[in-house]
Amino acid sequence: MIERIIKVFTFKNEVYKEVEEDASFTPTAWVIVAVVAFLSQLGANAALVHVDGGSWLMGTITGTITAVLGFALGCFAISWAGKTIFKADVSFEEMVRMLGLANVWSIIGFVGILGAISPTLVCITGPFALIAAFAGLAAWFIAAKEALDLEWPQTIGAVIIGWVISSVIAILLRNLIGGLFGM
Repeated sequence: MIERIIKVFTFKNEVYKEVEEDASFTPTAWVIVAVVAFLSQLGANAALVHVDGGSWLMGTITGTITAVLGFALGCFAISWAGKTIFKADVSFEEMVRMLGLANVWSIIGFVGILGAISPTLVCITGPFALIAAFAGLAAWFIAAKEALDLEWPQTIGAVIIGWVISSVIAILLRNLIGGLFGM
């Protein structure tokens, strides 16, 4: 697994073909998504430790749940758009494997944990998170292209459709869950 993660970080496209054909990687992809989401949310909510430690924990848990649900919805939406609009031959499980592996870039969000030391460190960690977000988006496009076996314009269209749908739902879920817990 470490070799595959290194290949993602170095943008080696062949890793996606490996996991596309490896159905046994699906549970591993879900584990990657959940662990990366948790660590990323720890970093994203670290500045809350100065306000209230409970807020940091609740924000992390809420963020992790919505990130995993958003990921699942994104995989579903991208595979749906690819199949329905662009006639791609792809399954939800293939998309989970491919995008789950590409999702390792989100681990960079963990550097936000430095915000627990001092909220002013966010000005240092913010650019790292932004660069990682762009690299992660590039990895998602590469993974989706391999999974969908489409040309770039159709791949970009399917990913954008999936991203918009999953982002809207994730924001709504986070607000709903946050409202239930008074956050």
